[in-house]
Amino acid sequence: MSEQAQPQFGIEKIYIKDLSLEIPNAPHIFLERESPQIEISVHNAASPLEQSGLFEVVMTVTVTAKLGEKTVFLVEVAQAGIFQVVGLPSHETDAVLGIMCPNTLLPYAREAVASMVSRAGFPPVLLQHMNFEAAYQERLRQLQEEQAALAPAPA
Repeated sequence: MSEQAQPQFGIEKIYIKDLSLEIPNAPHIFLERESPQIEISVHNAASPLEQSGLFEVVMTVTVTAKLGEKTVFLVEVAQAGIFQVVGLPSHETDAVLGIMCPNTLLPYAREAVASMVSRAGFPPVLLQHMNFEAAYQERLRQLQEEQAALAPAPA
């Protein structure tokens, strides 16, 4: 009787892969009294590492604050982690990398963004909770639609 590998999930390392801050209109922007419009975008990417079962997941968060056309600040954080995912079918591994790993990275990205913005002299921007499962399901739906559009029509 052959033993099937037990599913395993582990966090090997969490780190900031890249971090940048721009305040292109300093010092004059600090004299403005209006509250800026804040835009936040989040992107996740996962890639396998050479060692079997290890994956790097990178959550890139970009926060842009604008007053009209003027950029107040721009912060970009690439929060990353190395995760062990073993013993799962590929579709379940994809779900772990697209849902569990970003959920693990979010608090670290939240802290990095808030810290950078406040160190730059602005009130901190706090990232809200994100539903990575809904985002993952939406990405799957879009991929299915794209594949259906590329498939030849039945004759």
